[in-house]
Amino acid sequence: MSSHHKMRPALCLTSVAAACVLAACGGNSDNPSTTYSGVVAAAAFVPGSATGNPNLKAGYYAGATVFVDANGNGVLDNGEASAKTDANGHFSLTTTASGPLVADITTSATNTASGAKVASHLILRASADQIADQGAGKVVISPMSSEVQRLVEANGTKYATEKANLSTRLSGPSFNNAAVTVSGTDALADVNTLSGAEQYAVLFEDNALTNRYTYATTKLDRGDMYPDNLAVKGGDPRLVGTSATAANIVTPLESQQRITFAQAQQAAFNIEGIPAYDNVFIIVEENKSTDAILHNSRAPAINKLLSTYNQLTTYYSTGNPSEPNYTAMGGADDYGITDDNWWGCGATGAYAIKDVAFNGGTASDGQLLPVAGVLPPQDSAHLAGFSTTSGAACSVNPTSGTVHNVPGDNLFTLLSKAGLTARTYSESMNPGQDARADSVAQSVSKAYSGTAIDGTVIQDSQAYPMPGGLYKVKHGPSIAFQDARSLPEFYADNRTIFGTQYNEADWKSTSPYSSANGGTYDTSKWIYDQFSLDLAKGDVGNINFIVPDQCDDMHGVGTDTETCNGGANSNNGQNASITRADIYLNNVVTAIRNSALWKNPQKRVAIVVMFDEGEGSSTSCCGWNAGGKTSGAAPLVISNGAVTKSTAPSGYASGNIGHGNSIFGVITNQQDVGTAAKGIVDSDAYSHFSLVRTLQDMFQIADPAVDASYVNRAKYTEAFILQNIANLPEFTGSADTHFDSVRPINHAYVIPAGHVQKLNPADISGVKDNSGNLISTTALTTQTGPDATQKNIWSLK
Repeated sequence: MSSHHKMRPALCLTSVAAACVLAACGGNSDNPSTTYSGVVAAAAFVPGSATGNPNLKAGYYAGATVFVDANGNGVLDNGEASAKTDANGHFSLTTTASGPLVADITTSATNTASGAKVASHLILRASADQIADQGAGKVVISPMSSEVQRLVEANGTKYATEKANLSTRLSGPSFNNAAVTVSGTDALADVNTLSGAEQYAVLFEDNALTNRYTYATTKLDRGDMYPDNLAVKGGDPRLVGTSATAANIVTPLESQQRITFAQAQQAAFNIEGIPAYDNVFIIVEENKSTDAILHNSRAPAINKLLSTYNQLTTYYSTGNPSEPNYTAMGGADDYGITDDNWWGCGATGAYAIKDVAFNGGTASDGQLLPVAGVLPPQDSAHLAGFSTTSGAACSVNPTSGTVHNVPGDNLFTLLSKAGLTARTYSESMNPGQDARADSVAQSVSKAYSGTAIDGTVIQDSQAYPMPGGLYKVKHGPSIAFQDARSLPEFYADNRTIFGTQYNEADWKSTSPYSSANGGTYDTSKWIYDQFSLDLAKGDVGNINFIVPDQCDDMHGVGTDTETCNGGANSNNGQNASITRADIYLNNVVTAIRNSALWKNPQKRVAIVVMFDEGEGSSTSCCGWNAGGKTSGAAPLVISNGAVTKSTAPSGYASGNIGHGNSIFGVITNQQDVGTAAKGIVDSDAYSHFSLVRTLQDMFQIADPAVDASYVNRAKYTEAFILQNIANLPEFTGSADTHFDSVRPINHAYVIPAGHVQKLNPADISGVKDNSGNLISTTALTTQTGPDATQKNIWSLK
């Protein structure tokens, strides 16, 4: 039990006289006692689902301590009556005190849904208004009951309002069954009394809330300072008086205090100043620096979004070409990858491939998942850079080469462990596609035609054949991670999304893709557009990467030089492929914004529009290898709080160098259906690693007080670098640790008045007209000092 819990006298509530009961509980004839009874309801995540949706079970907390928290401090004080829940989670206590009920669930309690002891201390509560609503003898204490009261306190509203709002959060199409809605669900009911889609929707929310309130309890027990260090306006308080302030003065603009119970509950939903979201869609475009797109008339949809909603103006990629950037998006380190070769390259020793055969199955949306072997078909059409030479760096059994197979945790594994979901929706995967392999050409020819939001029409003058490599694993943010590929849900979570040039009938007509068991995939059972189906069902991931194919992402592949493969002219924004990608992005954004999920005002949903990389030379920024390729950089290992430098994998020091400024825009449904501000521009320096840290905070799959909980280089804050500089030779020569460190995307750091924000002009080619004349260099403007406002692009209101 926490040290914050005081010793209390034993209660006499059984076989003694009523006078004893009244005496022990402070009762008297003028203040009659009340008997409170009910249950403490629980949810449990059970690992192992291969459908793409987690297994969740309902149960109760047995052995929890329930008490009336008269002073609202979340702590059982001396004199406050309490009772233990029985094996069925039921409690009953009699007292003259009034106020909210609190369930103190320690590690000695049992979650009957899992049959296991509770892993971490958890405090839940039910408000006095809820008790009056449900009746003193029918109180359900649960994560949902805690959430209603937290919302009341956060929004200054009433219990009835937030109870209705929480039910609305659950309403609309539900998991697994598009025909079933949960609009009438009582969010505060005992989840054990529900069934079907209604119960699943409540369990999913209960599980996520349990994670949050467990973290809130951890913060309270630990005596954290509030707000979190990296959410303090002005700068991290840990840096005051350190060598970090020599070049860039850190002046915190608000003070910290020891966290209270109420603050801990709110802080768990606003980690490092990042609000909790339900779903985020990340649309990744290709190979364009900021000013090749900003104000480019060939990309009207992207520019309308940027000018209307929120954006980062100094966002950096990690390297070149694509694969290191997607790897960094999934796990905050590119591991020295400097090519687009398949994930088996350099996979030797501790980095050897550990994939196992997949026996097939069915995804949550009904998609048939074919049998897959230990490896996809072993040829260069499916595996880029593949060599048949035994021992070669990119062969099945390499003996050397840069590691492309990364072990350990990443966004996908951490979400999975928390009972949350991550999806990658990729355009133009072959029917029956093994997501670990590139798509192959099909004998279909089609001309492209599309219309931009400004009425511009682009079209092919002839039909072009469907090329191989429209879908490439180099663009998969989970593919390089061994543990992500080993997740039971990996195959179900790599899904299809609608295309443009080639439609469903084209893909089904002549699929040459053979499944690993030697058979041919039955295309009649293939779902061409899982994304739209999932949106309609409300069955999308908490984090969703959306990856257009190489004709719809500004990249270019194949022989179609009219609207797809623009060659050199596409780099500076002159080619029709820019407009084609803009059209596709608008189609995706429109589909999301038309969904019931987006239009639900109680949901927190965001769309990120970003690019994997810029276009030119390298730079050092944002948690990267400031010392260059000979710095001696290596991944760090944290064990029991001790930080040590590991033996670097082959090629590691060639990575994390940095590569250019690129577009990063954010749209939220709260801007469309709520009160969130639009037009926020954040000019702080951020990176792919900042994005990973932000997503870990957003979905509470990390703890700022535990550096090791952040994956790879996402933990490299300025304070961390200073504390561990002996193990970080790549930062010993950094002239600007503020710039070279990682921060969450919260705009808390205030740039000092004389500080000149870095840009990377060598990556900037600029927007040019059809004659090659430069027509826009807006992104080249450097900034000195802070920008006009310090607003958070994720703000909910």
